Amino acid sequence: MEKEQISGNLLDLKILKRLYQYTKPYKVHFYSLVALTLLMAVLAPTRPYIVSYAIDDHVSLGDYQGLVNMIILLMILLVIQGIVQYLHTYLSGWLGQYIIKDIRVKLYRHLLSLRLKFFDRTPIGRLVTRTVSDIETLAEVFSEGIAALVGDLLQIAFILAIMFYTDWKLTLISLSTLPLLLIATYVFKEKIKEAFNQVRNAVANLNSFVQEHITGMNIVQIFNSEEKEYQKFKEINKEHRKAHIKSVLYYSVYFPVAEVIQALGIGLLVWYGAKGVIQEFTTLGVLIAFIMYIQMFFRPIRLIADRFNTLQMGVVSSARIFRLLDNKDQIPNNGNLRPTELRGNVVFKNVWFAYEAEQYVLKDISFNVNEGNSLAIVGATGAGKSSIINLLNRFYDINKGEILIDDVSIQEYELSALREKIGIVLQDVFLFSDSIEKNITLGNPDISYDHIMEAADLVGARKFIERLPGGLSYNVMERGATLSVGQRQLISFIRAMVYKPRIIVLDEATSSVDTETEEMIQEAIQKLMKGRTSIIIAHRLSTIQNADTIMVLDQGKIVEKGKHSDLLSKNGYYSQLYNMQYKEII
Repeated sequence: MEKEQISGNLLDLKILKRLYQYTKPYKVHFYSLVALTLLMAVLAPTRPYIVSYAIDDHVSLGDYQGLVNMIILLMILLVIQGIVQYLHTYLSGWLGQYIIKDIRVKLYRHLLSLRLKFFDRTPIGRLVTRTVSDIETLAEVFSEGIAALVGDLLQIAFILAIMFYTDWKLTLISLSTLPLLLIATYVFKEKIKEAFNQVRNAVANLNSFVQEHITGMNIVQIFNSEEKEYQKFKEINKEHRKAHIKSVLYYSVYFPVAEVIQALGIGLLVWYGAKGVIQEFTTLGVLIAFIMYIQMFFRPIRLIADRFNTLQMGVVSSARIFRLLDNKDQIPNNGNLRPTELRGNVVFKNVWFAYEAEQYVLKDISFNVNEGNSLAIVGATGAGKSSIINLLNRFYDINKGEILIDDVSIQEYELSALREKIGIVLQDVFLFSDSIEKNITLGNPDISYDHIMEAADLVGARKFIERLPGGLSYNVMERGATLSVGQRQLISFIRAMVYKPRIIVLDEATSSVDTETEEMIQEAIQKLMKGRTSIIIAHRLSTIQNADTIMVLDQGKIVEKGKHSDLLSKNGYYSQLYNMQYKEII
């Protein structure tokens, strides 16, 4: 499987700047969070200073009332600190959730606009990872990453300032082990960054594998491949486990090392400070305050590595999300024509098309279908039949030539307006896990119940819908699993009809049903085609004998065109296809 190697430079200002853009709708909350971060950084180092003052100026002098006052002051300070901590935690979490909501909506909207070619090349599981897991990681960037990291750095700065102001010699002794901690932190940060990259790749690969194989479970079971696929999954899961264990190993080594370095620093401080108290060049209060300072100082240093990791995870995820958002593989929607009605005249002029550069699947295709007429397209698998449908709807854009509807290039139509006027019924009907009504209307509130049932009557589907529990409210389950192939096909006819298209496209709509169902569907097709321009991709040639024109494709080229009887009399390609199918039937 493809692996994405994105290092996610922590100081990638472009990514951090783009993330900052998403805070703009929440400026008040963002700047309130900044203010709370500053306040927390100032409040934390105040406690050791008060303790030092209480010991040296009250306890040592036997001033009980002064000590009580200091205790009350410390309690008030702790209450304020608790409130500020609560507001900071809540606000950072709130901000993170609102920002990832906005990014997720924007990302999904962007995915809806991408060409089908993009989805042909990109595993669905990888897109699920981007839309769910990677974006969820961004929430931690705001709740535990940036705000917490900045707060820790500010706290360290204030502690250092107070320590140097109080006693610079004690400060230097206290920080003598700092270089060891910084080296350990840097090594940990680099190693955990590498491990996280592996974890993200492993998660994406797991998602892709599971999604693809659950979707294709019938193929797995038909070909008795359960054990093979199980072994493949075990290998992918093993890589996922190894990546996580590697990160656990780095954590399990780093934090004990950091604790030992901190303890060493405190030991040196106590040794030198105790000597200072004895020789009276420092005080007991200052020594106790410094012990508190050094603990407060080393704690954020240790946590900074974890903050960096969280931020690193966010930067890596952000880089991947922004790379997807920056993907410009979209159908240009520069047209502005939104006609209320179309006549339905379709013209292909010297059309060339390739899914991959220069590997043309359609070569110099020219034909026209007049308003209300029908064109049937036949040919062997891979001849280019379905590509014509994809181009007419602008799922893909042509390489050369021109496609016109009512003498206007399809590129001049606004994309949604063009697709509204073209109804498509595919061989492989896709139904969502929802009610029949939702699968027909696709959430369009302008399509009424009466309109649906009118279309159902027209295609002969009303009886089977009314027999289902709940009628239109019946949940068809994922991909319409609780319906027969014919029932799913009829629902797709209703779905096409309720949008009142002027052009109807049928892509081998009866190739996978039995003869009885085919007769019912053929009747529905005739009603569906009535008064509309129709393009039919046919597998069974018996179903398209009455088409106004039959066009035969072979290897991307038109080899024959005419009516059924005329093509049979030529004894050409169409005649051979027809005789082969007739023999199969015999």
